[in-house]
Amino acid sequence: MRPNVAIIGAGFGGLCMAIQLEKAGVRSYTIFEKGDNVGGTWRDNTYPGAGCDIPSHLYSFSFERYSSWTRRYAAQPEILSYLEGCADKYGLRPHLRLNTAVTSATFDESLGKWRVRTADEEELFDVVVSAVGQLNRPQLPDIPGMSAFDGASFHSARWDHSVDLAGRRVAVIGNGSSAAQFIPKVAEVAGHLDVFQRTPNWVIPKPEAAFGPRMRTAFRLVPFLQRVYREWSYRYAEHTLYPALAGGWTKDLLPKHALEHLRAQVPDPLLRAKLTPDYPLGCKRVVVDSGFYPALTRPDVDVVTDRIVQILPEGVETAAGLREADVIVYATGFETSGFLSSIEVTGREGRHLAEEWKDGAEAYLGIAVPRFPNLFMLYGPNTNLGHNSIVFMLECQVRYIMGCLAHLTSRGPMEVRPEAMATWRQSVDKAMEGMVWQAGCTSWYKNAAGRVTGNWPGSASAYRRITRAPRPEAFHFAR
Repeated sequence: MRPNVAIIGAGFGGLCMAIQLEKAGVRSYTIFEKGDNVGGTWRDNTYPGAGCDIPSHLYSFSFERYSSWTRRYAAQPEILSYLEGCADKYGLRPHLRLNTAVTSATFDESLGKWRVRTADEEELFDVVVSAVGQLNRPQLPDIPGMSAFDGASFHSARWDHSVDLAGRRVAVIGNGSSAAQFIPKVAEVAGHLDVFQRTPNWVIPKPEAAFGPRMRTAFRLVPFLQRVYREWSYRYAEHTLYPALAGGWTKDLLPKHALEHLRAQVPDPLLRAKLTPDYPLGCKRVVVDSGFYPALTRPDVDVVTDRIVQILPEGVETAAGLREADVIVYATGFETSGFLSSIEVTGREGRHLAEEWKDGAEAYLGIAVPRFPNLFMLYGPNTNLGHNSIVFMLECQVRYIMGCLAHLTSRGPMEVRPEAMATWRQSVDKAMEGMVWQAGCTSWYKNAAGRVTGNWPGSASAYRRITRAPRPEAFHFAR
């Protein structure tokens, strides 16, 4: 029997799952996508300067290597084009339901199937794979008076391209990775730019190397060259970046490198003091960018560290007074700890996933949850990386789920045992003790209670080993 699979989301994860189903000859699947195209976060984030901080050849599928990347770190249009090309090449379009958001998924114990509901209909599926991601629900700050602002305002992930910023007074609230990418572009056209910073970020330089026609031709004609470059990028991340997060040999080298970068690009000691972090590198997401600091040194750009009191019709009021603005851009990140919070998920015995996760989201291997048979997650709890490519993690998870499909097809619905989940939780908590994310800073890696629910505390290689194949003894099976 071929299982009927519902895939929720058409970003990297959802497309990877669908492609592997196609390769296995399983064509009874549907991809539900709330947006109007594939691409996920790379469809949504169209702000000026949007791009990736993982090398292009690593931030792509291992089974669909692309030789024509034009830059070492690809920009958003090129990544989106790559994903669209994958959807076309593997014939995924007929399985896509665009502009169709899943509202609920309920496990019917009498049938051993999932009832998946959208605004228009309900369908039965044997398996549900969530590929909704973590960075797709924009988070707006809780600042009094936001609705009273007279000018244009929007979140960076919902960039309003109809708003002309030329010569305008622009206020950017937030200074994370997205802000670091678009601030240089906005500073070039704005009349004046205020960057409201609550906490400075660690910033390391981003080599903006371009791949010219000769290099792209070499990658295409000599596939071995591309494999070696991809492997070098992976090994660098594993053996140089990861140790900095885990108290290893680079924990002092990378901060030194970042401070040298700050001193080289920000000569003003007062501004440099504002931009110097007082927490360990990696506790929050590290910004990888070479144009951010120079933009902040411009005479028409101010870094404002005064506490924001409220938004007034004419601008942003801080504890030091009013900063007038014509446009406000909220670069305030995403709701990352909710995971499947936008969908009402009900498992066996009427268990609601939101209730099960009230103290923090958790899943066995980041993939499966007790009492929710045949429900699998991509980019689930504790599978984000602070040093390497999430696409690598997604491929590990998809390979694992494909292994699960073989078991449930012959043995019936499968759900992870509570004792396996408890053992997994203990191992994650133990590994987390040595990670820099526990240093005390606030970050999107943590939930409201301060528990790290986003990040994987091991190397990417370690995750690949433990997800190589499912262990049947970790699951219940119900014929």
